[in-house]
This record gives sequence, C-alpha cells and structure tokens, in this order.
Amino acid sequence: MTTTQSHDSVFHFNENVVVNEEMKNAYNKNGYVLIKGILSPAEISKLRSACEGSKGVSKHAFGRSDGSMNTRVSLWNHPGDDVTGIMVRTNKIAETMEQLMGGDEIYHYHSKLLMKDAKTGGAFVWHQDYGYWYNYGNLFPDMSSVFIPIDDCRKENGCLQVLKGSHLLGRLDHGSVGEEGKSQMGADMEKVNQAIKQHELVYVEMDAGDALFFHCNLLHTSSQNLSDHRRWVFIVAYNKRSNNPYKEHHHPQYTKLHKVPDSALLSCNEVENLDGKWFMNPMDDQ
Repeated sequence: MTTTQSHDSVFHFNENVVVNEEMKNAYNKNGYVLIKGILSPAEISKLRSACEGSKGVSKHAFGRSDGSMNTRVSLWNHPGDDVTGIMVRTNKIAETMEQLMGGDEIYHYHSKLLMKDAKTGGAFVWHQDYGYWYNYGNLFPDMSSVFIPIDDCRKENGCLQVLKGSHLLGRLDHGSVGEEGKSQMGADMEKVNQAIKQHELVYVEMDAGDALFFHCNLLHTSSQNLSDHRRWVFIVAYNKRSNNPYKEHHHPQYTKLHKVPDSALLSCNEVENLDGKWFMNPMDDQ
C-alpha cells in the first residue's frame, strides 16, 4: 500500500511540549515522527539564507551522482557556532531527538545539506543509514536523523519515501546497487522487495520548516528531481554517547553537545564563521 502521508506519525509543533508519550509510541512503532512547523517562517528563512550564502556551508559542496543526475552535498562533523550549528543545538531539535531516542545523552554525529536542484537532482537508492554507520564502529543502532526541508518537498521534486515500521527489520546487508559505474551503496534489494510487500510505503511530503525525526534502520529512498522546483534539505544525525564508535573514522567520536535555547537561532548572525566544523572531503568517504 502506498500513501502520501501517514497520520499516526504526524504532529504539530507545540513549544510547551517537547515529546509526549504519543510521539514516543509513534516513533517506536513506525520508525519516525513528522513534526509540522517546528521552525517558524522567520527561522526557516534565516536557515535558508545561511545555506544559500556563497561563503557559508554550501561552498564546501561536492557531487553525488546516480549515474545520470547529480545531487550536491555539503557535510560537516561538528555543529559549530554559525546559524546551521545553532539550529541543530536548539532544544526543539536536539532535545526532541534525545527524548525520542530514550532520554540518554546524544551528540552531533554529522550534518549535511543535500541540494537536489531543479531538473538535475539525482536519486538515492533504498538504504538504511545504519547500513553504513555500523561499519564505522557504532555497535548499536542507537542513532537517528532529523530531516528538515529548506524547500517544500513533494513527490514531483523527489521527496523522501519511507517504509513505515521497517526499522524493526534490523540492519540489512548493504552493497553496490545499480549498473557498474552507476552504482550506489544500498540495502539488499531481495530483502527490500519483500519489505515493500509487508510495510506501507509513505511519500513524506513536507513543507519548509517541518522536521522528520527517523530511526537509523528505517528504509528510505528518494527519486530524481525532474520538476521545475529545487529540493534542498538539511539533515542532522545524532548518536548516543553510550554508542561512542570504538574506532576513529571520518565521522566523529563522542563530543559534548552544548544545547541552546530555541531563541538562539534568531539571535545568531554568524554565517561565514565555519571554524571547527570539520567539513568532509569526499575522498575520505569510506
């Protein structure tokens, strides 16, 4: 079964409630929750401007091809003190994620800006984030991501697709998927095809400023952007302190995450100060 939205995982932001039992139950059952309007119009405008600026995080972008179309990516390992770093440290993002993950201390694993431009943005094959992260020394799937659209995400411009509840399958084997020279690292398609028969396929259409909090074993994919509208999204990944990677890799081991009040985002005017963010060189991506 395919749906555009799955209402038992959709909530509306309430500044007086971080996470309630209904949200926790939805996250544990479905592998994700979608919180509508978690960033105000002023906040998403500020984040968008910071991402678009030629001297900000986008200047570190590199390409990721699906064989015919290209997605630009900027990826960094520490939040920093600029607008993008303050956003991932706000209570409504970091504290919400921490509570959904069980309440244990979490830290910033990495952030990235994915830029699917109009008519040229590439696809991503079915995968689980933990399909990669397990090999980086993280023994437990105590990891999650927050997907925040900078632009509205619709079917037409390649919105995220998820298999509802598929995180309960556990980690699937991952390997090269696609034609030689056009392959990506993706989940075992024999298992994915069986999962599609048993799990609801949800097209997660979102407005700019919404946020999807999802488990690292949730199967997800996205198609090419063939529309006239770009699809830029901000994704931040968190790991539990107790799941500190046992080996060094191109993503960081435990580093204290210093949370800030939600009001800090609008009061921050740092855009070009990218000190300490540790941007990833694509040649280091293992």
